[in-house]
Amino acid sequence: MKIVIFGASGMVGQGALREALLDPAVDSVVTVGRSPSAVTDPKLRHVVHADFGDLSPVAAELADADACFYCMGVTSAGLSEAEYTPVTHDYALEAARVVGGTYVYVSGEGAGADSKTMWARVKGRTENELLALDRPVFVVRPGFIQPRHGITSRTRIYRYLYSWSSWLFPVLRKVAPKFVTTTELLGRAMVALAKGAHADRVLRSDEINRVAG
Repeated sequence: MKIVIFGASGMVGQGALREALLDPAVDSVVTVGRSPSAVTDPKLRHVVHADFGDLSPVAAELADADACFYCMGVTSAGLSEAEYTPVTHDYALEAARVVGGTYVYVSGEGAGADSKTMWARVKGRTENELLALDRPVFVVRPGFIQPRHGITSRTRIYRYLYSWSSWLFPVLRKVAPKFVTTTELLGRAMVALAKGAHADRVLRSDEINRVAG
């Protein structure tokens, strides 16, 4: 299998990359980013590209993919809807246009096109447009994500929150399983979806954990 990953330097993307590299069914992983990743592996190739609104120049390097994981994201704090939309919506649709195979879009718990909350509304609209495509598309909506295996968020406030609340994870997983997962389980679930695992097209954390096995 060949898997293309957008946003492999973020917390979710790091988890997806790790699990893709570990899975024996995956023999090729291509990451797309504005700068080369520090991760090295015989399976791994990095494509450096600046304009995610137009992937045509690198389309040949992304061809013949069995799956595409769109893990790119930015915090909505301090951003207008116009500023938040490109990474969350526009680039995700461009990735779907260029990269074939099963498409997995990382959304978030609470996303919905009718939401009054800006980030949730933009993600929900993106979900709907991707799910309308004539191809296998899955939307994963993780809630609380516990970083594993040394993975950290690039956003400072998120790093603080995850560090402060890590002791809560075992409790949350028991009392609110629909809202809790880990970077490991999320990455494994995404790879399982690429391999044809049976699942709903929109997966909350409990379904993510089930598919991860």
